[in-house]
Amino acid sequence: MTNANLDVQLKTLPESPGVYQFYDKDEKLLYVGKAKNLKRRVASYFQKTHDSGKTRVLVKKIRGIRHVVVPTETDALLLENNLIKKYQPRYNVMLKDDKTYPWICIKNERFPRIFPTRKVVRDGSEYFGPYTSMKTIRTLLDLIKGLYALRTCNYDLASEKVDSGKYKVCLEYHLGNCKGPCEGLHSEADYNQQVEEIRKIIKGDFKDSLRHFRALMNSYAEEMRFEDAQRIKEKMEVLQNYQVKSTVVNPKISNVDVFSIVADEGFAYVNFLQLSYGSIIRAHTVEIKKKLDESDKELLELAITDMRNKFHSRSREIYTPFKVEVGEDIKVTVPKLGDKKRIVELSERNAKLYRQEKFKQIRITDPDRHVKRIMEQMKKDLRLSAEPRHIECFDNSNIQGTNPVAACVVFKDGKPSKKEYRHFNIKTVEGPDDFASMEEVVHRRYRRMLEEDQDLPQLIVIDGGKGQLNAALKSLDRLGLRGKIAIIGIAKRLEEIFYPGDSVPLYLDKRSETLKIIQQLRNEAHRFGITFHRKKRSKAAIDTELTAIDGVGKKTAEELLKKFRSVKRIREASLEELSEVVGSSKASKIFKAFQ
Repeated sequence: MTNANLDVQLKTLPESPGVYQFYDKDEKLLYVGKAKNLKRRVASYFQKTHDSGKTRVLVKKIRGIRHVVVPTETDALLLENNLIKKYQPRYNVMLKDDKTYPWICIKNERFPRIFPTRKVVRDGSEYFGPYTSMKTIRTLLDLIKGLYALRTCNYDLASEKVDSGKYKVCLEYHLGNCKGPCEGLHSEADYNQQVEEIRKIIKGDFKDSLRHFRALMNSYAEEMRFEDAQRIKEKMEVLQNYQVKSTVVNPKISNVDVFSIVADEGFAYVNFLQLSYGSIIRAHTVEIKKKLDESDKELLELAITDMRNKFHSRSREIYTPFKVEVGEDIKVTVPKLGDKKRIVELSERNAKLYRQEKFKQIRITDPDRHVKRIMEQMKKDLRLSAEPRHIECFDNSNIQGTNPVAACVVFKDGKPSKKEYRHFNIKTVEGPDDFASMEEVVHRRYRRMLEEDQDLPQLIVIDGGKGQLNAALKSLDRLGLRGKIAIIGIAKRLEEIFYPGDSVPLYLDKRSETLKIIQQLRNEAHRFGITFHRKKRSKAAIDTELTAIDGVGKKTAEELLKKFRSVKRIREASLEELSEVVGSSKASKIFKAFQ
């Protein structure tokens, strides 16, 4: 299809809700999208310059457009989701999940069995779920088994078969786990009452079960059947303990879905919590790989449609951290405070924890992807033109103006490269002048790198504020490197990031990985510089203490330290021990000086 044909198609698109599909010259599906207004949404691809390179490439490849008009935006969401699942277009984010989720089945039969299954059979049975964890189902079924006597056999308990005495009770009856409906020992009405209470427990509603057990306990107590009453009391305590553990929000919050999203450069993580009677009955998080420059809003809308469809949610209200458009039939609430706000924050925390777990797994299984993600994030956060694969950080160390030194630490791919760390003795600066010292060491470091034709870093970090940063800039100017290497300063007080020529500092999120790496660089440079400074100061102090003794020169002091290892041991040594090292004449002077 020519560009002229595309223009005609764009002009004739309807202004209705629907789904659009982009095709390339080989009739291969590139992208599927949904829109409230097809004409306006599709035209937007061709009317503006896109920031994302991937989107620009997509637009260049489009040679054909097809669309499907649907009655409502909700229908558009569902159709878009189904088409993406079916055709998996190259430029669409994928919400692929090949798991077969488990369900709790209440079998459609007389005296229904209740059991876990991964297979949904349309035979009139009730299915609750799907659950994201089999452990959750087992916990729930163990609770139910402890509270109610249910059959586990697969007999056909039709009334005529039971009445004819076809079946006999099994071991479960003698253990007290079943009341023997196979022999007509358990009435159908009572059994169905149990099933109704179990149905409510699965949904998170414990009121009827607790009311039933309380009435039963009181009746046993009135009849002086105290052992039976105690047994019912224990069942109530089990149920109440489970209720306390599962209830994390206000019991008034019922039949609500909660969604939140956490995203970085390449991926987004969406968490889904389903609430019923104040309890979380389902929690699930998905990872979405970004294909274009999708916004958090677009990704969250796609994930909401997908997960509600997958888990068969019929909730008419959802809580989200920001406004989304998921159809007219669903009420979207963005909580600002109280219990509703806290449950959205809980969902966000789950998404962040899932993201952290993924990062840990990736660090082990795919370290290159982990490094690439961090480098991309640092490039974005620090507004750099290139990924900072090679970073160098400088720090000055001088205490009360003595023994001034400086340190340079090197990070490669976000990790310390200790063999490339360097110490500097300050040579040209008299007295404690941090700015001049910084200017000297930066000049010496990069002059040497240029002379030896070494690879220069993509980023220099200066430990200090504007003064130290400007001093380092003077050296880069003299070497002709300004603009060729990015340089920033970090001030300790508020972790402010300073840029050359910019009076307003940048404040990074305190939890961001970018700030953590810069802090690690700064702390490592400080540690490395202080260690060198202390060694130098200690050596100077020792040399001064020994050489101050009449008759002891530098060579004698070195011999004594080689033998005794410290001034303290020299001070505690006997005259004979000192004589063995330096002779009796010097030993006598040293011994007297220390005594």
